Amino acid sequence: MKYYDDFQMDEVFISRGRTITETDLINFCMFSGDWYYLHSDKEKAGESVFGERIAHGLLVLSATSGLMPVNEMAIVAFYGMDKVRFLAPTKIGDTLHLEVKVLEKKDKGDMGGVVTFESKVKNQKGEDAALSILKIFMAKQK
Repeated sequence: MKYYDDFQMDEVFISRGRTITETDLINFCMFSGDWYYLHSDKEKAGESVFGERIAHGLLVLSATSGLMPVNEMAIVAFYGMDKVRFLAPTKIGDTLHLEVKVLEKKDKGDMGGVVTFESKVKNQKGEDAALSILKIFMAKQK
């Protein structure tokens, strides 16, 4: 288990990959109620600047949040997310992974502290699909 004090500045973690499928898009449309044509209408999306359907930005963030090694971290709570940007479309069949770097640590007392990460969602071509700053409240080892 990795606790607050175990994280080092500039430490980098690279996750396993995860391929986004058509089923992911349709399930996310159903779950979120977001049936915007770029995600759900193959013909109309084909006429768009993207030339095909693309994943919802929130689907990309949700799917890749599952790539964080949360079972290996002493997470108390998700603290927040800042500066989210989507730089490249995620298409059906794209394989995404995370590259996460420790940017800052802020001690919050006996219970733990907030670890701030720079998070890059990268596709199989090495392109940045999404960038964000993640803040996670981590427990201290007792």
